[in-house]
Amino acid sequence: MSDSAPVRVGYFPHNNSLWVLRHRGILERSLPDVEWVDFRSLPSGGRPSPAEGLPSAHGDHLFDGGYDFIGTGSTPPVTAQANGHDIVYVATSGPRHENGRLVVHEDSGIVSPADLKGKKVALGHGSWQTTLLLFALDGAGLGWKDIEPVDAYGDAAQLFLDREVDAWVGSYPALTRVEREASPRTLIETDGLFSHRSLWFTRRDFAEGHREELAAIVSALRESDAWIKENPGEAAKLFAADDGGDVAAWEHALRRRPFGLEPVSEEFVAEQQRAADLFHAAGLVDRKITVADAVLPEVAELIGAARAS
Repeated sequence: MSDSAPVRVGYFPHNNSLWVLRHRGILERSLPDVEWVDFRSLPSGGRPSPAEGLPSAHGDHLFDGGYDFIGTGSTPPVTAQANGHDIVYVATSGPRHENGRLVVHEDSGIVSPADLKGKKVALGHGSWQTTLLLFALDGAGLGWKDIEPVDAYGDAAQLFLDREVDAWVGSYPALTRVEREASPRTLIETDGLFSHRSLWFTRRDFAEGHREELAAIVSALRESDAWIKENPGEAAKLFAADDGGDVAAWEHALRRRPFGLEPVSEEFVAEQQRAADLFHAAGLVDRKITVADAVLPEVAELIGAARAS
């Protein structure tokens, strides 16, 4: 390992793999002085109106001393590049089609994505949910300004149950509660529209100058993900202990998600590029980007070697 400051790894529950890794001590075997940084403990930064911009804290904290490595959904690295940050994709998960979908109320008059025009749609803005919604709207010939997006992370399920919004890009485990208390109707399935992968990214200087440390993180994630697949009930307890949630709901969510790291594929880059172009067309980011600029062949080789081993 290189002689330098401790490696800082950002984590939070929304990236399930890193959350479990933080709590199992696997990475400490190869990086004993690793510093774990709870993303939620860092400044959240400004959250622009969901009609006008995208939050960017995930990417910003890679460059302001927050951490060296982070895992998120698909949207934050696109936002980071659009902010001028020199990021590098490390790996992706498999598709997470079963993790969530766009739902409406059972008795809603909304029967197709085109009917979302003028409607209130709740989502965790800046997450994968923004990308899914933009793809759905684009497929219906609509744009971001044709709807009223409602940025709602923790209270999205309640807003939907209270009928304060017309539609919701919901995900598990929150969607489990809504399925128990109501009968939401699926408007858009994720499968066929969007691959919805977890992913991990870093700064270019870290990817190029700390290859051994990056390899250690990748190896630890692979080992931890294998444990989650074999022990979803035990893993669920780690999440429920944090948010006071339902262990069974968390286990249900984890069983539906793919675990393991894959190299960044051409198909994924193309999907990210489409999202980036839609973000720009919607006025959510100020500049056009080239997603492929954030892909390094040597990192892909690292992930490929880790899978082969």
